[in-house]
Amino acid sequence: MLNLLFVYGTLRSEFDNRYARLLRSQAELVGRAIVPGSIYRVAHYPAFRPEPVGEVYGEMYRLSDPEATLKALDEYEGPEFDRVMINGSWIYQFRSEPPENSRIVSGDFMWR
Repeated sequence: MLNLLFVYGTLRSEFDNRYARLLRSQAELVGRAIVPGSIYRVAHYPAFRPEPVGEVYGEMYRLSDPEATLKALDEYEGPEFDRVMINGSWIYQFRSEPPENSRIVSGDFMWR
């Protein structure tokens, strides 16, 4: 199973929620990374969509036990998100089309 995960929101190392801590305990932070796409603010969290094309900033993790870690993170992300592969890594993609005016133009949830 593919063992790379790109995170762009509340799973990033700046956050201290239960699942961000779980990720850090079960994965190695490879470093900052960029993927093509856009992110949107949905409630208190960001949502990735592949279009319109832009740059999304986040972090890349190498999972030590991908199956177990991704199972837990799938539950955290919930039914609004699908785990998809982009550029050789997993990413959580929002299923719906968010309003265009909710787009985070900087591409970085931490800068909003």
